[in-house]
Amino acid sequence: MDLWKYFAVGHEQHVFCNPLSEAKVDELVALLALPDEARVLDIACGKAEFLVRTARRWKCSAVGVDISPYFVADARAKVKAAGLESAIEIVESNGSEYGGKLSSFDAAVCLGASWIWGGLEGTLRALSTWAKPDGLVVVGEPFWRSAPSADHLEAAELTESSFGTHLGNIQTGLGLGLSLLHTIVSSEDDWDRYEGYQWCAAERHSQRNPNDPDLPELMAKMRKARDHYLRWGRNEIGWAVYLFLKKSVAPAP
Repeated sequence: MDLWKYFAVGHEQHVFCNPLSEAKVDELVALLALPDEARVLDIACGKAEFLVRTARRWKCSAVGVDISPYFVADARAKVKAAGLESAIEIVESNGSEYGGKLSSFDAAVCLGASWIWGGLEGTLRALSTWAKPDGLVVVGEPFWRSAPSADHLEAAELTESSFGTHLGNIQTGLGLGLSLLHTIVSSEDDWDRYEGYQWCAAERHSQRNPNDPDLPELMAKMRKARDHYLRWGRNEIGWAVYLFLKKSVAPAP
């Protein structure tokens, strides 16, 4: 089945498509502390909830980029409903192909889609090219809470190098000359809500759409992901937002 349909069905009930509570999203928005007439770029913006809250809080302009036609439609509807069409532009594109002007954004953001650039380091490098000097580079990224079990790695088709540790993620940014401002770490409750809403949405989709030809594959994938989370992921994988500053003068080693 279409990958973006799978994600759209699973995230139907999500306000924010990552394992963060709404309170933590609002905390992140407040931490941006954007200047007047700021510009924000959000790669893999999902339903644009983060951008809507940011534009309301800081009266900034923003560009959201997402490859999913489902999320793009949701994002544009959300922006229109919020009366922010003049402030927020939604672009349907692979984030790696976005051609925005370099060094032109006060905050360059990618929350949970580092696969676009092959991992965290590539993502931080890409976002840094769009951020102004003294601008923000903000990423959401998984990390190993504990050493992953061999069974988990095999079942989920992961390797130990698929993620870093929490400290390792921070050190990756510091190694690129970025300065760490703050981290916001998902709790078990954040994770449970994020994962559980997906199972709920899939089951309800199956009830409403019994003739959906993609239903057998969708439910099989969702139940496999559920089982991986409950058996291993809940104990072994964390998630955090890392707020970095791209300093105009590189910090001393």
